[in-house]
Amino acid sequence: MAQAIKFGTDGWRGVIADDYTFANLEKVALAAARYFGTLKKRKNGVLIGYDARFMSREFAEVSAAVMANAGIAVQLADSIVSTPMVSLLTLRENAAGGIVITASHNPARYNGFKIKGDFGGPALPGMIARLEKELAKVMKLKKLPPAKHSLRELLAKGRIRPIAMKQRYLDDIAKKIDLDLIRRSGLRILYDVMYGAGQGVLDEILPGVRQIHGTYNPSFGGTNPEPLAQNLPDLMHGVKAEGYDIGIATDGDADRIGAVDEKGNFVDSHRIFSLLLKYLVEQKKMTGEVVKSLSVTQMVDMQCARYGLKLVETPIGFKHICRYMTEHDVLIGGEESGGLGVKGHLPERDGIFLGLMLCEMVAVRGKPIGALVQELMDEFGVHEFRRVDMRLSEREKESVMRRFRGGVRKIGGYAVTGRNNTDGHKFFVDGGWVLVRASGTEPLIRVYAEGGSTAMVDTLLGGVTGNRELPAHH
Repeated sequence: MAQAIKFGTDGWRGVIADDYTFANLEKVALAAARYFGTLKKRKNGVLIGYDARFMSREFAEVSAAVMANAGIAVQLADSIVSTPMVSLLTLRENAAGGIVITASHNPARYNGFKIKGDFGGPALPGMIARLEKELAKVMKLKKLPPAKHSLRELLAKGRIRPIAMKQRYLDDIAKKIDLDLIRRSGLRILYDVMYGAGQGVLDEILPGVRQIHGTYNPSFGGTNPEPLAQNLPDLMHGVKAEGYDIGIATDGDADRIGAVDEKGNFVDSHRIFSLLLKYLVEQKKMTGEVVKSLSVTQMVDMQCARYGLKLVETPIGFKHICRYMTEHDVLIGGEESGGLGVKGHLPERDGIFLGLMLCEMVAVRGKPIGALVQELMDEFGVHEFRRVDMRLSEREKESVMRRFRGGVRKIGGYAVTGRNNTDGHKFFVDGGWVLVRASGTEPLIRVYAEGGSTAMVDTLLGGVTGNRELPAHH
């Protein structure tokens, strides 16, 4: 039995053929059409793109037909596209909004309906709330209005028009990244597409790039398309064994990034954040505020203090960072899970853009990425980080959260020196911190820790989990 349609952070995700069905999709698309129809830019229509998941193109075509029949002009991607491509083109076309058929980094059985604002970033909570109100009305209808025209007729009438999003995006990127410098540097780049929406992108603008997992495979080869160390063994091995200078990985809809240094070591999003912040300030001489979510490394705090930049900390979720980026002059904003937005591009995560910026940084600095990470450690001290997800019953979840809600004096033998309850419970210890957060959507508790060594991080995590779920280091 399909469940009710539930909206999350920036749209709807569901399990294909369970709640993510054509019937439910038609309802969501109609609600979206009605919502976009209330906006000032409604005459400019909406953009719809789709990723490399199972039946994403068909789901996009159905969504386009529903919206066009409801009076909203649609520009539909002519190929698989990344989420940031839809965001960029929504902004460039001055559209009322954008839709991406994607479930991002979720497992293969999921698909989704992501909503983008006219500013070129994730829909803000107020926008989602208005769309949900329209959906509540649609759900009460005995039956949906009959389709006046088929997809073919709507295309013939020009109510749905194809748009070459990928090419337009590549043209835009070429103005923002010094591709000639990267080409001239002779940098050897290995790109793990993770069977996602980044396929056929980097190798088109940088012909020397070698792709792996860059074919159409809606099962994602049996791995979740999330650029974490445990999901990237082929990339880590390939870079080291074949002598590449850098490895780049993007997730299912190519808005998140992971990287691998020349020795095959995973470079996590905290280090990418700090590397890019240093590059933007020291090499590119750029300024602006810095925004980070609560679970991002304290190294960023130290850098902002050194550079004299204002630092803003938000609850976890890119929507908070996006909102701040649309309202202030932000240099860089990012979260722990591999999503970063950079000044001069979009108030949006973009794994492909960030990957190219890392390559540009390596070419400009003339040092391998591993040496640049070491430079950060020498300058700001060693910062090791790890996150563990504990699967618990609802009762166990509540019991753990109750324990930390009341406060603790010690974690893993380290005395607690301060706390922050903005989002979950974050406890500071000398030289590190631990954050305990309950997932709002799953029976999970996420535990994040940072310290001056992997041993310290594991001790802090063990102080929360009782060492029951600590997987081996990758």
